[in-house]
Amino acid sequence: MREQLTRRKVLGIGGALGLMTATGLATSAALSRRPAFTGAVLRSALPLPPAFQVPLPIPSVLKPVSTAGGVDRYEITQREVVLEVLPGFRTPMWTYNGTFPGPTIESRRGRPITVAHRNELPVPTVVHLHGGRSTPEADGYPTDLVLPKDWPGTEHGSHGTGRGSGGHGGGHGMHDPRAVVTKVTRDYTFPLDQRATLLWYHDHRMDFTAPAIWRGLAGLHLIRDDIEGSLDLPTGPRELPLVITDRAFATDGSLVYPSLDPTLRERPGVREPYLAGVLGDVILVNGAPWPMHEVDAARYRLRILNASNARHYDLEAVTDDGHRLDLVQIGADQGLLAAPVTHRHLPIAPAERYDVIVDFSTVAVGTRIRLLDQLGDGRTREVMAFRVARKAKDVSRIPAKLATDLPTWHRSDAVRVRDFSFRAGQMNGGHGWVIGGKAFDPARSDVTVRLGDLEVWRLVADVHHPVHLHLVGFQVLSRGGKAPLPHDAGLKDTISLRPGESAEIITRFDGYRGRYLFHCHNAEHEDMGMMANLEIV
Repeated sequence: MREQLTRRKVLGIGGALGLMTATGLATSAALSRRPAFTGAVLRSALPLPPAFQVPLPIPSVLKPVSTAGGVDRYEITQREVVLEVLPGFRTPMWTYNGTFPGPTIESRRGRPITVAHRNELPVPTVVHLHGGRSTPEADGYPTDLVLPKDWPGTEHGSHGTGRGSGGHGGGHGMHDPRAVVTKVTRDYTFPLDQRATLLWYHDHRMDFTAPAIWRGLAGLHLIRDDIEGSLDLPTGPRELPLVITDRAFATDGSLVYPSLDPTLRERPGVREPYLAGVLGDVILVNGAPWPMHEVDAARYRLRILNASNARHYDLEAVTDDGHRLDLVQIGADQGLLAAPVTHRHLPIAPAERYDVIVDFSTVAVGTRIRLLDQLGDGRTREVMAFRVARKAKDVSRIPAKLATDLPTWHRSDAVRVRDFSFRAGQMNGGHGWVIGGKAFDPARSDVTVRLGDLEVWRLVADVHHPVHLHLVGFQVLSRGGKAPLPHDAGLKDTISLRPGESAEIITRFDGYRGRYLFHCHNAEHEDMGMMANLEIV
């Protein structure tokens, strides 16, 4: 088994799942020195294009269809289209409004919006605004399905299911009496009473999140506020969203993914070699393979999202002659830091976001800077490139102090401490991923907290698990009993637990009463049981 792990550079696939279950953290601690991969690579069956030839696309910004009553209303249709992802090939994808990534929504802090989603796909969908302080009705609980027009056996608003109740969502036969199911359309209303930051929206359907995201159901959502606007940060064309994903392609240009049921209607899960996660061999940024972007000799603000299912990255910006540019982090998942943190390289797990400034005036005009992944090999080491095209005036700056609205939480004020383990386990008699020894059940209440309570959570992992809490942001108190890492700064909603690692986080459960989730954001782990219910009362 050690030879197999070395060959694949994989943690915890196939037979290793049983090993983890049997031997637990001692084994995973020994494996933690291996490369930071959790999953197996799908190989594309067509010739891959050369890097740095395709221009970087910028996702379009969606305009509201109405602003009446102080609420901005948007409309998005989920539909299948054929896109040119690799030059010269046609790729059918599931999209929001016909693009991948979907259109970006820009909103103002405290100004509510409603997004009307229409499902024209062949399967049920759910929309989750990742990082949003949303009411439970709009949070995108995995069984709150939006059914397609011809989905069998249901009436509007009836039957409440996720896993296989009446065949609504497909899956493992679990029934959720609290689910709210609608037919074709659903309005999601978001208060947006939260700090300025980069969020993203994606499908969150129970058991089938991973293949739905892989097929294209993801988009960005930016929140702005006056604090951010007063800081003279790079703006306009010098603020670049970078949605990093990996995919694999068949000979005809279509996406390949190892689903047990390619229709995504009944049987969830992936073939055994990919139980720990699915990795592609093509790196896309904003939907383009290894793109190139021309920049001014000036500071740029990079809004980076890892929207990959399972692939971790460790990013560095390097010129062709080996000079490494600083990555100055000014924000995390939940908005601006108190002060900038300078990195030479920046690890980013699935679902994490980083707000980073790179100063391209430090190199000569004509210089090419490659954004590389230290964890990649071969073609997956390359992400994208920038070319400094011209000198330009730059009035932006990096303030020594950024945000003044970060919460101040102290361990001594926490009302309780909870412990959670994230590890391989059993799910319906087969391999799965579990929290606290239990696979997800939508009808079971796992954790109940009181609205307003401050708690410390201690998390421990066997292999890589990016752990995401819905509704709330948190601060990292420690890793392995030591201080947090530099990239743990600020307010986060996703923490990357490394193999065999423990971490402590602190958060206040404010916002709204209702049912939420916490889960691993390795999307294959999530689909295979690594979610738990969080009740705020």
